Amino acid sequence: QVQFVESGGGLVQPGGSLRLSCAASGSIFSIGAMAWYRQAPGKQRELVAAITRGGTTNYADSVKGRFTISRDNAKNTVYLQMTSLKPEDTAVYYCNADSRVPGILRSWGQGTQVTVSS
Repeated sequence: QVQFVESGGGLVQPGGSLRLSCAASGSIFSIGAMAWYRQAPGKQRELVAAITRGGTTNYADSVKGRFTISRDNAKNTVYLQMTSLKPEDTAVYYCNADSRVPGILRSWGQGTQVTVSS
C-alpha cells in the first residue's frame, strides 16, 4: 500500500508563499492522477488541485492563479507551489490520488499544516 508523507507547511504572512512536497512510498505513475486536498477546522476536506499522469492540471476556483501543482514521477513526489496566500488558505494539506477517479484513492497521510496569519 502506497503511503504519502507531506511536508513544507508552516506559518506565513498574508501574501507570502510556500512550497509543499508529497513523497510517495511507491510509484505515483502507477497510481495515475494525483491531487492536493485541504481541510480547515470544522470543514470538510476539499480538493484544491489535481494533475494527471501526463501533467494536465486543474484547480479549485478558490486557488486558481495562485497555486501550481506539479509532479516528478521519477522521484515519486508531488508538489504544490502556493503564492499570494490568504488567511482562508489556512488548513491541513494532504496529497493522495484524485478522488474523482474511481478506485484509486489510497490511505491518507498525516498532512502538513499551513497557517496564514499576520
